[in-house]
Amino acid sequence: MELWGGHECTVNRVADRYCDQSQLTGHDDRIEDLRLFASLGVKALRYPVLWERAGPDRPGEYDFSWSDVRLEEIRRLGMRPIVGLLHHGSGPAFTSLVDPDMPRLFADYAAAVAERYPWVADWTPVNEPLTTARFAGLYGHWYPHAAEESAFLTALVTQIEAVIAAMKAIRRVNPNARLVQTDDLGDTYATPELAHVAEHYNHRRWLGFDLLTGQVDESHYFWRAIEGAGLADRVRVMGADPCPPDIIGVNHYVTSDRFLDHRLDLYPDHRAPACGFHDFTATRVMDPAPPGLESVLRQAWGRYGLPLAVTECHLGCTREEQMRWLLESWRTCERLGDEGVDVRALTAWALLGNYDWCSLITVPANHYEGGPFDVRSGMPRPTSLTKVLKAFGGDRQAQDWVEAHPALGRAGWWRRDIRLEHAPYIWTERAEVQEQSGSPILITGASGTLGQALAGACRLRGLDYVLTDRTACAIDDPRSIAAALDTHKPWAVINAAGWVRVDDAEAERDACFRANTEGAALLARACAERGLRYTVFSSDLVFDGAKADAYLEDDAPKPLNVYGASKAAAEERVLAALPDALVVRTAAFFSPFDAYNFAIWIERELRGGRPVHAAEGFVITPTFVPDLVHSSLDLLIDEEKGVWHLTNQEPVSWFDFGRRVAETLDLDTRLVRPGRPDELGWRAKRPAYVPLGSKHGRLLPKLDDALARHRERRKAEAA
Repeated sequence: MELWGGHECTVNRVADRYCDQSQLTGHDDRIEDLRLFASLGVKALRYPVLWERAGPDRPGEYDFSWSDVRLEEIRRLGMRPIVGLLHHGSGPAFTSLVDPDMPRLFADYAAAVAERYPWVADWTPVNEPLTTARFAGLYGHWYPHAAEESAFLTALVTQIEAVIAAMKAIRRVNPNARLVQTDDLGDTYATPELAHVAEHYNHRRWLGFDLLTGQVDESHYFWRAIEGAGLADRVRVMGADPCPPDIIGVNHYVTSDRFLDHRLDLYPDHRAPACGFHDFTATRVMDPAPPGLESVLRQAWGRYGLPLAVTECHLGCTREEQMRWLLESWRTCERLGDEGVDVRALTAWALLGNYDWCSLITVPANHYEGGPFDVRSGMPRPTSLTKVLKAFGGDRQAQDWVEAHPALGRAGWWRRDIRLEHAPYIWTERAEVQEQSGSPILITGASGTLGQALAGACRLRGLDYVLTDRTACAIDDPRSIAAALDTHKPWAVINAAGWVRVDDAEAERDACFRANTEGAALLARACAERGLRYTVFSSDLVFDGAKADAYLEDDAPKPLNVYGASKAAAEERVLAALPDALVVRTAAFFSPFDAYNFAIWIERELRGGRPVHAAEGFVITPTFVPDLVHSSLDLLIDEEKGVWHLTNQEPVSWFDFGRRVAETLDLDTRLVRPGRPDELGWRAKRPAYVPLGSKHGRLLPKLDDALARHRERRKAEAA
């Protein structure tokens, strides 16, 4: 079985706006990405030569200059391109998915591409035609924004005609050209009352492949609907001259399996749907979890008997869950292959991540999902997923790393009970999920906000951990540190302990340095001696505020107070003792779970009708603690090192931040009033302007997004 790859390359249309994922991820301007893809051991690369990009203005006029250099580079690097011509698109503005002339226009384009690259053997003329038809013709998300079954069927038949016409044109140039036809495949389950709807959906998912293989005639489940849409003659033509795929490409996501539930009274927090039933991600409701990829691969093999490939494998989630998803999918393919199912490849999709798929690319919100390479800095950064993929590609060192990684003995969230968001629907006998306990992460600071938040994040993510207080691990005592590390044998240490009282530090310098500097350095040395990963937290107060711009990771510290000096000294000593340590600078963090942070204080006082004073002339970058801990854990798992800035990256004054909190929680913003340092009891000097930026890009969501989630959690806590 081969490892294939692909970057998310969708060009879709919403009204008159086109969205190009290759531009959003920056791949459009980075041919050097291809070398990174090849380094993973990828044998074939799904790659776009998209109609909307090469010929957007008028039929017959094409610019292949971008594709020329990239396809040649793919060949030079030893990968086979699987060329895609339409990827969730509706074509250039002069046509559409319901234009009867679209297949002819598309075939002309396919012929031009094939003549340009006669050596290309593998083709996906239209990616996911059935899924695209649903989104554009049945749900109205994409152009032409129809919402009826006849429009869906017209869009699907038009795309299948386009595939057939394109392959004929391509095979006139290269008679041996192969069709790798992709679509999203999942199972639909339902309560008995909705079994007929689930049956309809389960028939529908095969319709594109059935059309290509000539299986749609008067006896087909969808024939009456096809006749009703006026498409019978067109479908008969396809049936008389089918174009079966050489490889059926199965795209399967955790959301591909659906569960339909008519019992609306069970979900009072959900708005009643117009269709009369809820359509949930199946793994969020069903117990046990549905089999997922294995089920649809078996069904596709049994239905068509044609070679299979998983042509998209991606999960938008935390890093270890992304690793688990890839690993489970690969092992599923291997196991089925051993049983005689002809599975040729698994495709690591979204190699550069993707943007705004959480809204089906209908809202340009700049929401990024990471992949094997993280592009938020403008240059791809390898994540730990690259090691998993290299292991699939045969890299022995990477295989050993995967085999030994302590996070990979746990099942993914889609197999654990944490997946259930609703009262479980018991549908068959439950089999016990096999898991292995791994070496833990040792977290110091059990009594603090960060320590508790990190522990909670580890529980959520299925990461083994040990949370310690001073009795279990006194970080200023080398013997206590050694005993804790030798007892628990962690693979990583996160130091969330330390002195946090900025103003008290002015009078208690020695105690502050002992906790923040000496303790951090002692832990670093102990980790260096044992070969452990180490993460420690620092502060924006290492800077003096004189820059008049956002501070980046390589700006030199120049603290104004004792607390800042202790953190700056800690950074220096930690990285001297352990250059591979991860130092996370953050600022002004707030959390819905902690009673002692600025946002909670604002809420408490305003709910009591009491005015609050917040510093007006002091600009910081607030940080939502849940975002901070999850991103820190991702970076730890990615084995990143050095200094990283993690904040929600919007500069605001404390006064403006207070008003934003009040506004978010529907409290009286007039009670938030500007204050001076002397009114606030500040004894330590603060820098007036210390927003933290990052050369690594925006790793945390925007502040508005964080505040909205803070609001939802506070509402849930109140309920």
